[in-house]
Amino acid sequence: MSQNQEFENLANETRSFPPTPAFTNAAIAKPELYESARADRLGFWADQANQLHWHKSFTKVLDWSNPPFAKWFEDGELNISYNCLDRHVEAGFGKRVALFFEGEPGDTKVFTYRDLLNEVKKAANLLLKLGVSPGDRVAIYMPMIPEAIIAMQAVARVGAVHSVIFGGFSADSLASRIQDAEAKIVITADGGFRKGKASALKPAVDEALANQNCPSVEHVLVVQRTKGEVAWNPVTDLWWHEEMQVVSNQHEALGFGAEHPLFILYTSGTTGKPKGIMHTTGGYLTQASYTHKNVFDLQPAQDIYWCTADVGWITGHTYVAYGPLANGSTQVIYEGTPDTPDWGRWWDIIQKYHVSIFYTAPTAIRSFMKLGRKVVQHYDLSSIRVLGSVGEPINPEAWMWYREVIGSNLAPIVDTWWQTETGAIMISPLPGITHTKPGSAQVAVPGIELAILDEAGAPVGPGHGGYLTISEPWPAMLRGIWKDPERFQETYWDRFPGSYFAGDGAKFDLDGDLWLLGRVDDVMNVSGHRLSTAEIESALVSHPFVAEAAVVGAKDETTGQAIVAFVILRSSQLNDLGSEADTSKILRDHVAKEIGAIARPRTIIVVSELPKTRSGKIMRRLLRDVAEDRPVGDITTLTDTSVMDTITGKINAGHSE
Repeated sequence: MSQNQEFENLANETRSFPPTPAFTNAAIAKPELYESARADRLGFWADQANQLHWHKSFTKVLDWSNPPFAKWFEDGELNISYNCLDRHVEAGFGKRVALFFEGEPGDTKVFTYRDLLNEVKKAANLLLKLGVSPGDRVAIYMPMIPEAIIAMQAVARVGAVHSVIFGGFSADSLASRIQDAEAKIVITADGGFRKGKASALKPAVDEALANQNCPSVEHVLVVQRTKGEVAWNPVTDLWWHEEMQVVSNQHEALGFGAEHPLFILYTSGTTGKPKGIMHTTGGYLTQASYTHKNVFDLQPAQDIYWCTADVGWITGHTYVAYGPLANGSTQVIYEGTPDTPDWGRWWDIIQKYHVSIFYTAPTAIRSFMKLGRKVVQHYDLSSIRVLGSVGEPINPEAWMWYREVIGSNLAPIVDTWWQTETGAIMISPLPGITHTKPGSAQVAVPGIELAILDEAGAPVGPGHGGYLTISEPWPAMLRGIWKDPERFQETYWDRFPGSYFAGDGAKFDLDGDLWLLGRVDDVMNVSGHRLSTAEIESALVSHPFVAEAAVVGAKDETTGQAIVAFVILRSSQLNDLGSEADTSKILRDHVAKEIGAIARPRTIIVVSELPKTRSGKIMRRLLRDVAEDRPVGDITTLTDTSVMDTITGKINAGHSE
């Protein structure tokens, strides 16, 4: 089987769903958006930037004289917090709800834009009181509570640079990020609530500062969330609530240059030092607000928006902390997990707050598929009018389930592709314009230029797989890797000179729609044949037995790599299944029928859960460790670290092949 034939199987989708005339007529995005971007790309981005408030107007749109180091709107000045808060209050929307907070134990808080602005002003004054200056770095290690967003906004307001570190990271991981950024302040909490119990956070900070070399840290601000006992260092530690009571709520937001650093967000690779991805202010906010408004068809006066991402990840930065607030929208944030106290929690929140735009990960969708429709049917989800998907490619079966069960066959689905490095959505349908196709990310958003290249760097035609690249600079692009420009050049720009290489495989189908084929390091070479893990996963999930699948390549003396699949079975099918060996044979034969004998997995392992981060990504590197019988790597970013114990225990006990 040729590579093209292999790729062909994933993109043979014939179903298409046009937008309804009523949705199209009321939609924010119009076809002219594409036309204006094609006619004058830089003028288009200047128009989007001018939707923001500028303390000093820009006259230069893009400086690309020293690639790959871009400068967007560089002579302009703005304040990101002013754009997210002050301008809405000044426009008369101070009473509009900015945040509905739902704590996992059931506690709630409501912040209007005026409330949120007052809290951010106080937090900004607190940071100034502690000696934070423009350009200083502040580490934020928090649960998903309002204070996390308040802290991010306050850091940006005073011109400092935040490094948000996911609350699941270990003390060692936390210390390495504090050290690399040379953070002056750490903002944390005593803990948060997850899976029905308090989960401590401050002990990891204490360990990081005590056992590691973090001389840059002068103070630790601690939010009291769980009220659990914490160790206390009177020299460095301060209670957030006590300090916030004694600072003023008056603060003027000053303008900073558009290329002023906004945040560092560390991405962890399989090995080596984490990369500190650096983003700046003007271009980032331009693309964050533009994509949030147009991709989700945001109607600020009526929509209730909910993105389930944690602020520790890029999705929580762009589509929780910044984009929605820049657009004056009302959003829900939730502290806990979707299964606490039961698997109806998300749907109960949607029903309670009348959520109309819902943005989540394919892995979450497939988890609910596994449980069946009965979990959802008790809830009124009629408020939903737009659904979004983010994190990894969504297979057609999950896409259809999402549309039918959650969207009642009415809500358009925007399947979005982007990365920590891109800063904002790059590929997505636009509701009201795009005829959506299950499983396809479809088209670049207006203003973005993409190319799919072969090994030699030449564009491939429809029906051919290749490497996804971005051929022109874009406003929200990363400006570098913190303190490591050489690594920035080598990692993203050397493979295809002049183009950013995203690290993903992709193809255009015969309709011109784009399909993501997963990370190129998730493309396996089996007996000389390149096989996409996404393709094999899609084939597995197309079988009625399977709710979710993750495929990895394992070293094999005969074939170079062998295919190992981890599958979760649908609960509705469990009574109809035979032995695990029978199930494995059925699924292996099914993949061979769908793709070809070369794609038949060597091993299929039935599991109850897959290792996932809180953002919903499957940690395939951990599954590769298991498949190759080597020690399992760092599991601190997993939502549930016990999952790997269960999987390795099953392997050790023996499984069917």
